[in-house]
Amino acid sequence: MNARPTLRCAIYTRVSTEHGLDQDFNSLDNQREAAEAYIKSQAHEGWRLIRDRYDDGGFSGGSMERPALQQLLADIQARRIDVVVVYKVDRLTRSLADFAKLVELFDAHGVSFVSVTQAFNTTTSMGRLTLNVLLSFAQFEREVTGERIRDKIAASKKKGIWMGGVVPLGYGVKARALHIVDEHAELIRAIFSRYQQLGSVSALKSSLDRDGIVVPERQDGAGRLTGGKPFSRGHLYKILSNPIYVGRLTHKGWVHEGQHPAILDLATFEAVQAQLAANTRSHARQRLASDHLLTGRIRDEHGKTMTPTHARKGPKRYRYYVSQAALQGRDGPAITRVPAPEIEAAVIGALRSLIPAQRQPESDVALVQQHCKSIAVEPEGLILTRSDDQRIEIAWIPASSRKRREIILPPGADNNLRPMKPEDRTRILRAIARARFWMGELTSSTIGSTDAIANRESLTERSVRMTLSLAFLSPAIVKAIIDSRLPRGIGLRTLIDLPASWAEQERALGM
Repeated sequence: MNARPTLRCAIYTRVSTEHGLDQDFNSLDNQREAAEAYIKSQAHEGWRLIRDRYDDGGFSGGSMERPALQQLLADIQARRIDVVVVYKVDRLTRSLADFAKLVELFDAHGVSFVSVTQAFNTTTSMGRLTLNVLLSFAQFEREVTGERIRDKIAASKKKGIWMGGVVPLGYGVKARALHIVDEHAELIRAIFSRYQQLGSVSALKSSLDRDGIVVPERQDGAGRLTGGKPFSRGHLYKILSNPIYVGRLTHKGWVHEGQHPAILDLATFEAVQAQLAANTRSHARQRLASDHLLTGRIRDEHGKTMTPTHARKGPKRYRYYVSQAALQGRDGPAITRVPAPEIEAAVIGALRSLIPAQRQPESDVALVQQHCKSIAVEPEGLILTRSDDQRIEIAWIPASSRKRREIILPPGADNNLRPMKPEDRTRILRAIARARFWMGELTSSTIGSTDAIANRESLTERSVRMTLSLAFLSPAIVKAIIDSRLPRGIGLRTLIDLPASWAEQERALGM
């Protein structure tokens, strides 16, 4: 009679928290004892327990990143294990997706999986079905537990109860509630006071660094010592904008009155928030101006200023110079908007080809500042006026990225055979007014981007960009729309697709 082959058995145990692990007999020991007894009961089948232990104490079943589990999987791949024994299936994992990966790994290496308290194994189709059902409920239980915890946190924060996390500087935790640490609170008040005096986070950081003021050393919840380093600008900004210092808590964008004492008075905090907001707007305007090399120098063919603006498509940012005359609805130039990178490259290329190399600064910004007095955008090209008043013509034509459609009328045809419907006229005029209003907001930095407009108006960013093109319609076309003189069938889509040049726009519409 042939002897049964020996099956090498490994026991895996897990608990979610470290609570009680220091006891002489803990939950891990209980799980292992039950699994050992089960293996002994199967000794007649050739089951033998291996010496290695696979115990994960304080690790969630929702993650595969557990040291003992990873060692178990490595030993399975090394073919040192034939059977994996657990107390309950959710000790191995609470994720159905992770379990499917584990079973696939077990099958690939000929390993069986056995649960002591749920009598089945993966060697049978019924056992596999039962496992999937049990894991579905385990995952459901985990998700419901997570929802309950999130709801409890939200409800507690609405009542102003501190629910843990990183303790803000100036406070300590006692009996699970925030209390003021006087020494650190004085530092917080000093930071707010200095910011009001200096007016910027950068100046505040420089002042603190100069005086040798660093983040106070504190012990976090895990016992690690933090602090002792200079304040970063990001840390200072978080401190200055955190409403916790006036006795409030934030959760999911909402601010609730807290139960903890305030370190600052409300008037000081609100004054600092106003200064932060003003600085943000100022920095946005400065950044916009510094990105555009020709700001203050570029004019349209009528000598009117062209101001910098930009639009976004996803993560990509498109920069332009726009004629103010066109934005304000006055008779404007043939070219109302030009792409900034193209026109800047043309100007810089011309300057570097004309100026001797030894007189050229390395920086493009310095090159423009020293040698470019003005740029005029003409239909036939660019007119560059150098700092010595020498005028230079630069060949340049704005590229068109889209194919255009034109309405071609026979000679002598009547443009108004079928005039536009009143409702179409009203819809188009409203869209044009909206486009001009949005463009005015962008050029004046009242609003930062097309994304911000899209969020405010509950539209897609693409819809906003398409509507903005209506701000650059020829005044003759706008007047024709007002007078209902455009042929029927010309709608918003046709107007949005028109080229940038007013002359080309009018020709495309048969005007």
